[in-house]
Amino acid sequence: MDTNKNKDSFLKGALILGVAGVIIKILGAFFRIPLANMIGSSGMGYYQAAYPVYTLFFTLATAGFPTAVAKLVSEKVAIKDNRGAVKIFKVSRSILLMTGIIAFLILFFGSSVIVNDIMKNPNAYYSMKAIAPALLFVPVMSAYRGFFQGKRDMTKVALSQIVEQIVRVFLGLYLAYILYKASGAEYGAAGAISGATIGSAASLIFLILIYALGTKNRKRESLEGAKFKEESFSTILKNLLVVTIPITIGACVMPLVNMMDTVIVVRRLQAAGFTYMMANSMLGQLTGMAMTIVNMPSVITTALSMSLVPAIAASYALGNKAKARKDTKTAIKVTLMIVLPCAFGMAALATPIMHLLYPREPAGLGVILFTVAPCCIFLGLIQTTNGILQGMGKPIVPVVSLIIGMMCKIIISYTLTGIHDINILGSGLGTVTAYLVAASINIVYIMRKMNLKLSKMEFIIKPLITVITMYIMAKLSYGVVSNVLGNSLSTVVAICVGGLVYVLVVLGIGAISEDEIHAMPKGDKIYKILKRTKLVRR
Repeated sequence: MDTNKNKDSFLKGALILGVAGVIIKILGAFFRIPLANMIGSSGMGYYQAAYPVYTLFFTLATAGFPTAVAKLVSEKVAIKDNRGAVKIFKVSRSILLMTGIIAFLILFFGSSVIVNDIMKNPNAYYSMKAIAPALLFVPVMSAYRGFFQGKRDMTKVALSQIVEQIVRVFLGLYLAYILYKASGAEYGAAGAISGATIGSAASLIFLILIYALGTKNRKRESLEGAKFKEESFSTILKNLLVVTIPITIGACVMPLVNMMDTVIVVRRLQAAGFTYMMANSMLGQLTGMAMTIVNMPSVITTALSMSLVPAIAASYALGNKAKARKDTKTAIKVTLMIVLPCAFGMAALATPIMHLLYPREPAGLGVILFTVAPCCIFLGLIQTTNGILQGMGKPIVPVVSLIIGMMCKIIISYTLTGIHDINILGSGLGTVTAYLVAASINIVYIMRKMNLKLSKMEFIIKPLITVITMYIMAKLSYGVVSNVLGNSLSTVVAICVGGLVYVLVVLGIGAISEDEIHAMPKGDKIYKILKRTKLVRR
């Protein structure tokens, strides 16, 4: 029974983090809409000016430490060296406390220079000051989350994320309202963004308390691991850096390329005959509207990736390559089962979806979503395979694959965007190609390194049958009811029909096995319900 429990723990962890991610997304939407109505576009401008700067400092302060901590802790826990796991956490916590303090001091005391001399947006000064103290809490908080992730206790990670978001949203809105009424938009923006600082402090306090409650158990576990030689600070730091440096480089690749792509796209569109305003509007339609929808399923695949790192790392630490292969196959299949229907559903109902969400925008917006819908598939596979590779101790592979993919993106975007009839779709096709290339490199490397075989019938033919059937039925159902119910309601009906058809076809053609159903969270109960239908295979 224990073996079975271990087998599906990474899926349970992914479910817990995925649910938390959805809750956080909903709370985030709840925060943004009333905030924009409260402090206006000018206040949102100050808020948006400060937040990306904070994000950059946060990324530099934490680097890839949370993932590194999760990987190294899981390896120690797997071999029962719990004392070593705690020491890795304590070393990383000390390092992240120092990097957080340094980042805070630079941002807090450099706020004036950043907003006045670099950004030329002096009214963002108070927002910058308000978000800077978060750097005292978030890096340390990420060490705790990495520790619990490594212990595969995803509930604590998820609860800390929800605590952070709840405090951020409600206190941020309250302070924004109070300060906006008292002093205007720039203070209102500072009040809103200070919610992030208070939220991170609340989350850290929650994690410290939870960690303290487990002190007795950790002491008992540490006695069991006393036979292991204690590693020095320098050894642990070296092991952490081996993982964090490639992850940090990888984290910087995409934002840098996106910045370059923004410059290239606008210039190439102008070269193709569009005005600056038209080019900027097209870019906003692609990146701010279509890609926002495409990125939605990444909430689940990111959770899956986070859960995979400690699971694969533990299997490798124990030399259990068979379990690593089984978890990898399950993860790739689950990813495909999530992203394929999302991508084909977006493609089938691209124009209705965009008209539903952005009724004031031109009808051509649906063509953009249709073009970039495949990104959903390849981005999901990238995130999942990145988690597998990081767990395998191969963090440099995702960096190389992403760099190669992004080079392809720049070439394709530059070439195709400059063609008048293709215009902004060229940038979308460049992104699709980049993700396809990066995902393919990751999968090929994993298959070769793990000696993994993926059945064409199981991973390509049956999944395509299910989503093509779903695509046709979603499109037909929208066409049948759209003249009667109108776009909004017809889109919702078509999405529901597509989802139902997908589930029925998956079960009907045996695209998911009994073992795979049992591997899901609450899989035993799900299987009992489905058994009567005789639509599952052994």
